[in-house]
Amino acid sequence: MTSENQSDWNQSTSRRRILLVGGDEFRAAGREMDWRLLALTGVGRPRVAIIPTAAAFENPQRAASNGVNHFASLGAEAIGVAVTERADADNPGLAGQVADADVIYFTGGNPEHLLATLAGSVFLEAVLAAVDGGAILAGSSAGAMALGARMRRPSARGATTAALGLIPGVMTLPHHERSDPATVASELAGGDTGGLTVLGIDGATGVLLEPGRATALGAGNVAVYRAGGWQRYSNGAIIPGLSVDGG
Repeated sequence: MTSENQSDWNQSTSRRRILLVGGDEFRAAGREMDWRLLALTGVGRPRVAIIPTAAAFENPQRAASNGVNHFASLGAEAIGVAVTERADADNPGLAGQVADADVIYFTGGNPEHLLATLAGSVFLEAVLAAVDGGAILAGSSAGAMALGARMRRPSARGATTAALGLIPGVMTLPHHERSDPATVASELAGGDTGGLTVLGIDGATGVLLEPGRATALGAGNVAVYRAGGWQRYSNGAIIPGLSVDGG
């Protein structure tokens, strides 16, 4: 995304909605959360675009198929969009496949590949245009990590780097059910995340970010780290001081 387009995106928040999921997407434990996601579209049979970019080094076809089958079982019209490398992300034909989506969902996988593939791409611009038009953007695990202001780099022992910046001042730690919050708070205090709101999100759990508010959803918990402390939130809880405009 160019700095000019980033500025336009940051100024256009009236309809934007983003769901950050901690992982374990397209599984039974997340069905209730995904029912809620589809209901939020206000469409009888929502159109869902599954983007398996982060799974490019694993099995992107299976990742997309899992998402298509999952959302089809919930009554949606779902498709996979085969963006797995940079050439795909700059293909106008593939970008056009998200233009009429009601939900655009990035799967888990490798967050660094996802970031490198999408940053400044034609596909990302199409995604942002769809979201500004009312589509809901969702990302699970690596997909959630790349949407914030910064993200951890698995290849650099967890050092952070600038992410896509769609949610200012926020960083996501997925699969947080595997972590001890007190230990994480101590690690963050000694790192380069000062001033950020860090969201530790369990699998099959999400944070729905909207203009003016954020809501914890799903089967697990969300740990919110700020200024050396942390607080845990569960399904339906409003997270204070957090919205789609940042934390």
